[in-house]
Amino acid sequence: MITEDTITEHTNTTGTHTTFYLQAGDANAIPIIMLHGWPELSLSWRHQLPALAASGYRAIAPDMRGYGRSTCYPRHEDYAQQHIVADMLNLADALDIERAVWVGHDWGSPTVWNIAAKHADRCLGVANLCVPYATLEFGWPGLTPHIDRNLYREDVYPAGQWEYMRFYEESFSEATATFDADPEAIVRLLFRKGSPEGAGQVAGTAMTRHNGGWFQGGQIPDLPRDEDVISAADAATYAKFLIQNSFFGPDSYYMNHSNNAAYAGEQPVPLEMPVLFLHGRFDYTCETMTSTLAEPMRSLCDDLTEHVVDSGHWMAQEQPAVINRHLLGWLARFL
Repeated sequence: MITEDTITEHTNTTGTHTTFYLQAGDANAIPIIMLHGWPELSLSWRHQLPALAASGYRAIAPDMRGYGRSTCYPRHEDYAQQHIVADMLNLADALDIERAVWVGHDWGSPTVWNIAAKHADRCLGVANLCVPYATLEFGWPGLTPHIDRNLYREDVYPAGQWEYMRFYEESFSEATATFDADPEAIVRLLFRKGSPEGAGQVAGTAMTRHNGGWFQGGQIPDLPRDEDVISAADAATYAKFLIQNSFFGPDSYYMNHSNNAAYAGEQPVPLEMPVLFLHGRFDYTCETMTSTLAEPMRSLCDDLTEHVVDSGHWMAQEQPAVINRHLLGWLARFL
């Protein structure tokens, strides 16, 4: 039986860049490469790695650049999508992987979508959690047209639920310093279950500029850890590397909307490979239940499977059994 104890740690260095990654399963099996988002680690896929390996796949989860034991860089532009895509393709090359199933969440999703659009020959299929195709990878033009203006009046919330991204652009040092002041508290605050109570309400991420910062008054709320999402040991690991590396790298992903839009191109490319998308019913920032955020994806993907998961944003950790069931069922259909 394959469990979390059978996940192994590895490092690959190509040129000046090092990628740390976790792996489980037979090295000769079909590869599934899973990309995490902000402000996570390869650890975010701890529930999927053993489940995929037990089903006969080679499961791989890297620390993205700026995170964990992968290389961190000093400039915002070092975190543009073109560099992150190159990291992942270089990792696949080093592991002799010609084609893989790519899975992403949060900022891992635009990287997976870019690989699918620009390197279809490297994809057996692609799956993403929370962030639909033809949105975040296109920068602001991919996001603002889908803001629900019935909920987010333009004169009050010009960037809708994405106001926090504008705050990074306008006040990066302040935002990063706030997080760096107490990463342990930030981890406890962030990794929480979703709730139906937020439906139809203004998302907290829309209030960042209005409040003059992430936390009105500057004090990070001291909340208890949500045991249904993250263990004490896992929370400590997240915090350890955020303390070691700073939030500079993770936050810099938000500073490349123009670079990312230029890299993505003027128009999204139709995707012919199998695509799986998992919606978070209670994800009120990447909100796809009532807004049009997922609509472009539906017209651009020839073979699209969609499921709604009763979870918030951290669905792979909040609802691991459900995510594993959807992933394995989808994989079994075409592999």
